[in-house]
Amino acid sequence: MSDVEVGTVTTKVPARLDRLPWSRWHWMIVIGLGTVWILDGLEVTIVGNLSAQLAKPGSGLDITQAQVAGMAAALYVAGACSGALFFGWLTDRFGRKKLFLITLLVYLAATLMTAFSFSAWWFFLFRFMTGFGIGGEYAAINSAIDELIPSKHRGRIDIIINGSYWLGAAGGALLTVPLLNDLPVNIGWRVAFGLGVVLGLAILLVRRHVPESPRWLFIHGRGQEAEEIVDDVERQIGGDLPEPSRSMTIHQRRSIGFVRIAHTMVALYPKRTVLGLSLFIGQAFLYNAITFGYAQILSTFYGIETHTGYYFAVIAVGNFLGPLLLGHLFDTVGRVPMISATYIGSGVLLLGTAWLFNQGVLTAVTLTACWCVVLFVASAGASSAYLTVSEIFPMETRAMAIAFFFAIGTAAGGIAGPLVFSSLVESGVPGDTALAFAIGALVMIAGGLVEVFLGVKAERKGLEDIAAPLSAAGTPST
Repeated sequence: MSDVEVGTVTTKVPARLDRLPWSRWHWMIVIGLGTVWILDGLEVTIVGNLSAQLAKPGSGLDITQAQVAGMAAALYVAGACSGALFFGWLTDRFGRKKLFLITLLVYLAATLMTAFSFSAWWFFLFRFMTGFGIGGEYAAINSAIDELIPSKHRGRIDIIINGSYWLGAAGGALLTVPLLNDLPVNIGWRVAFGLGVVLGLAILLVRRHVPESPRWLFIHGRGQEAEEIVDDVERQIGGDLPEPSRSMTIHQRRSIGFVRIAHTMVALYPKRTVLGLSLFIGQAFLYNAITFGYAQILSTFYGIETHTGYYFAVIAVGNFLGPLLLGHLFDTVGRVPMISATYIGSGVLLLGTAWLFNQGVLTAVTLTACWCVVLFVASAGASSAYLTVSEIFPMETRAMAIAFFFAIGTAAGGIAGPLVFSSLVESGVPGDTALAFAIGALVMIAGGLVEVFLGVKAERKGLEDIAAPLSAAGTPST
C-alpha cells in the first residue's frame, strides 16, 4: 500500500498545543482516555484473585486454577497483542477518536460475555476478546494522549495514566474479598465482571467529548478541522496566550503505506526499535513473573485462597505510588537516567526477593512487602516504556509503533511468561518459583542496560522535535 498525498499545508498546531497551560480541558482528556487503565487493572486483577474460586466445585465452570493463571492469562495477552496490531493500524489510518470509541466497546462487550461464561471454552474465548479490545486501547489511547498533552507535562501525565492501571488493580483486589466470602461461589465472580462493565459505560460517556487529535487531522488532509479544534480549546482556556513563532510545512496524506512504516522503524530508527523492544520485553517478563501467578503463589505456599485481595491491594497501591511520586522526575531529571534506574533497580530488588523466598524466610506478609517495594520502582519504569515508544517515532507511525512494540514485547513475556511461570509455581518447590522471579528480574535489568546506551533524551521536547513527521517538508522518503 502506498502513500496517498492530497496537498501541502503550513501549520502552527503542534506549537499551539504545546504552549497551552494546564486546564480543565486537559483534565477531560485524562479522565476520558486515561481512566480505561483503571478498568484494565480491575478486571485483570479480578481474574487473578478469583482463580482459586473459579476452580471450586459449583463455580459454574469446569476449570483448574492453573488453567486460569496459565491458559486464560496467556489467551488474554494473545488477544491484546492481536488487538494492538489490528486496531493500531486502523488508528493511524482512520484516526484516534473512532478507534478509542470502538476499542472500548469491544472491551466492554467481551467483559460482559465473560460474566455469562458457562464453560471453560467460553471463558477462554472471551478472555481473548477482552484482551483484543484492551490491546487496541493501548495503541489508540497512548497516541491520542501524547498528541493532546503539552510537552512540558507529557512525561509525568503519560506515566501516571499508565500507572493508574494499579488503582483498578487495588479496587479489583479489594472487591473480590466480599464477592468471594459473601456471595455464592457461582455468583460472586460474575458480579465482579459486571461491575467493571458499569464503570466502563461511565467512561464511555466522558470519552464522547474528547476530540480527534489535531496533529492527526492536519497530516491527513483535514487541516481546517485541526485549526478549529485548537481555536475552540484556546477559547475555553481564555487568557492572553502568546502566538508561537514556530510553524511546520506538511505534505498531507490520506494514508501512509506499510512500506513507509516498516522503513521508518527498521532503516530510519533501528536503535530506537531495539530500545522499544528491550523496554517492553523487560517489563513484561518482570510483571508476569509476579502478578499473573500472585494468587497461585499465596494459595500454593501459604494456604491463602479467599483473602488474596487484601495482599494484592497492598502491592497495587505500591505500583500506583511509584508513577505518582516518581513521574515528574522523568520530565526534570530526564528520561534516560530515570528509565535505566527504575529498570535496573527493580530487577536487582526482585533478585533479592527471589533469594529470600528460596531461603524460606518470607511469610505471606513479608513477601508482599518485598513485592511492594520492587513494584514501586518497576511500575514507573514499565509506564515509561509506553511513553518512550509513543514519542520517539514519527506521528504517522505512532499508534502502529505502540502496537508493534506492545505486541512483540508482551508476546515474549506475556504469553510465554504465564505458561512457564504458572507451571513453576504449580510444582510447589520454592526453588522453581524463585527461578521464575530471577528470570523476570534479569530480563528487566537487561532492558535497563539497553536504555543506558540507546535511550533518547525526550524530556520537555515537542513530539515533532523528537521525531519529525514523515510528511514534513524536507523529510526523506522511501
